[in-house]
Amino acid sequence: MAGGVLVARRVFRGGVHPPEHKEATAGSAVVWAPVPGRLVVPVSQHLGAPCAPVVGAGDRVERGQLIGSVDAMVSAPIHSPVAGTVVEIAQTLTTGGTMVAAVVIEPDEQQEFSRYVQLPDASDDHARVRAAGIVGLGGATFPSVVKLMPPKDMAVRTVILNGCECEPYLTADHRLMLESPDRVVAGARHIARIVGAERVIIAVESNKPDAAEALRAVAGDGIEIAVLPTRYPQGAEKQLIYALLKAEVPHGKLPAATGALVHNVATAAAIADALELAKPLTDRVVTVTGAVGKPGNYRVLFGTLISDLIEAAGGLSDGVERVIAGGPMTGQALASLDVPVTKGTSGIVALPAGVAAPAISDDQPCIRCARCVEGCPMGLEPFAIADYAYVRQWDAASGRKATDCIECGVCSYVCPTRRPLLQLIRLAKAAAMAKGGS
Repeated sequence: MAGGVLVARRVFRGGVHPPEHKEATAGSAVVWAPVPGRLVVPVSQHLGAPCAPVVGAGDRVERGQLIGSVDAMVSAPIHSPVAGTVVEIAQTLTTGGTMVAAVVIEPDEQQEFSRYVQLPDASDDHARVRAAGIVGLGGATFPSVVKLMPPKDMAVRTVILNGCECEPYLTADHRLMLESPDRVVAGARHIARIVGAERVIIAVESNKPDAAEALRAVAGDGIEIAVLPTRYPQGAEKQLIYALLKAEVPHGKLPAATGALVHNVATAAAIADALELAKPLTDRVVTVTGAVGKPGNYRVLFGTLISDLIEAAGGLSDGVERVIAGGPMTGQALASLDVPVTKGTSGIVALPAGVAAPAISDDQPCIRCARCVEGCPMGLEPFAIADYAYVRQWDAASGRKATDCIECGVCSYVCPTRRPLLQLIRLAKAAAMAKGGS
């Protein structure tokens, strides 16, 4: 197929159509969030081995300087987002509720975002991507360099960039595609070259026609722009591969088993910046929306406290009941706003009473309506996995392929008795992983 041609594709099984709530920020251009008076930069912002601080209290740091590292393949180094002084090495609460080590930095009064410590010369592209600290910016935070080295027996023929952004409320990727389509396309070409893929597809949902057109205008030959039906979770890796290639990822296998490799559009742009500009990953676009004074898309320095970011967005409106890091389908409700923005923070959504789902216990009855089965995009039986997890029959839950769950939250969304299905399935997955099962 000729590059740059807009195409429509099939959809996956299951899924839902939640209200989009994107109108408040879809038209908001990205602006820099103010530099706060203090940055709390966690040294673990990724899946895999945590980094250790390589600076200490009193040290002077420059923007882009390495401040956290570890000698492990599945990891990603951490860089200072600003020029400033290290105040202390402390523990900080994360959006996931865990405590991790963090480098606390007091920024200089004046900052030049166009200047940064460039990445050192690297022997190859893999080393440069790893040195830049790039992880999956769609929220998974898996170190990108690992995905760029698929198993030798799984040749990647197709690179897919995920620009669907199917989560309600979030528009950060939408604005990135609109405002920096050249960086997204450049990243796509670099990824395809590194893995030796012969085909590149950038997938965008049909509710973002302007983004699809912006990408098409700069794509050139060899890159297809696929416009997919708007349906949640269209942007999930396995669902995206099926919708575009009609290929199913086998149980227990990597997506590369289908010959496809999926990266988020923001991840691709970060890879282009690392390879072409020697720029480490120190900031990202975050949607701040819902019941706040100035909903919008902000480019935010990692380590900015969510309380400071919300203040920059006009503060919380009256009656806010819940603040979520990420989108409402897969995000984490925050117990405190004094937690830092990290590489995996795609959005902050403030929900007022009446919009936020009410608090529920874990003893709600299942009425066997099968709505969760109908909606599950993985073809699972969420009610059954949850029943086994509730009574801690982990082997039985694993036998229902609990580890195949992509944690999209569709089951909890459609459940009429509001059972915490996703939370119970997460427990079953954690138990299976602890036993090394699949």
